[in-house]
Amino acid sequence: MPDNKSRPSQDQPWENGWAPDTSRAPGTRRLWLAGGMAVATIVACVTAIAVSERESDKESPSASSATENTSYPGLISFASPSATPPRGKSGLSTDRPATRSPGQQHATTPKPAPDPSKSPSREGSSPTAAPKPPATTGRSVRSVNYPDRYWHVSDGYVRLDRVQGSESREDSTFRQVKGLANSSCYSFAAQDGRYLRHRAFVLRAERNDGSSLFGQDATFCPRASSSHSGATMLESVNYPGYFLRHRDFVVRLERFEYSSLYLSDSSFQLVGGLA
Repeated sequence: MPDNKSRPSQDQPWENGWAPDTSRAPGTRRLWLAGGMAVATIVACVTAIAVSERESDKESPSASSATENTSYPGLISFASPSATPPRGKSGLSTDRPATRSPGQQHATTPKPAPDPSKSPSREGSSPTAAPKPPATTGRSVRSVNYPDRYWHVSDGYVRLDRVQGSESREDSTFRQVKGLANSSCYSFAAQDGRYLRHRAFVLRAERNDGSSLFGQDATFCPRASSSHSGATMLESVNYPGYFLRHRDFVVRLERFEYSSLYLSDSSFQLVGGLA
């Protein structure tokens, strides 16, 4: 009978003299099977890629030709260069589209100028030319807003005073003559031969020295008052836009203003001489 020896405990194989069977590693068949499947998968992928590349190479020429001959809206198409060079010595085409000159491009039909007579007038606008009154031997100048006061020469200056006595009447009466610098305007001479001229923007009576400056300072052009009917405004010939006006009862030369006070102070009535 064979000896029935008990199998030593496998918990401590080396101490009991027992060793496991190492002639075959566990799971060897499964490893071979997994490796074979991996190789087959790789071969299948490589084959599929090669076949797809061949098919794309066959289709690419026809697709490219169709793309070249097809134009899409909204995209810029570039034509292939022509084999025949354009005309011209430099190889560039000499045909150019006809262009219009800047003057022709911006030329417009001229519009007729507006009629000044139809433009609306504004109250208080710059005075216009007044009709020239008939020549007289003597003139007195009366204020519009102070109708009892007249131009009056006192101590060489022209003031706005009330008339008192015969001497005051003589000093308030002047000879209205053609303008020394402009025959269509006025100049005023006192009874003693002195002329009324502005100097330092104040009206005064001085002797005529025959100079061009004196003639211009003593010449005033009449303008119809826009605020008082029948009244006249006197504009300086060498200071356009400046008119004679009274302020503090002294006659001065001041720039035109759009105010009721200025229009009243610069409006005068040329009446017959008081003397």
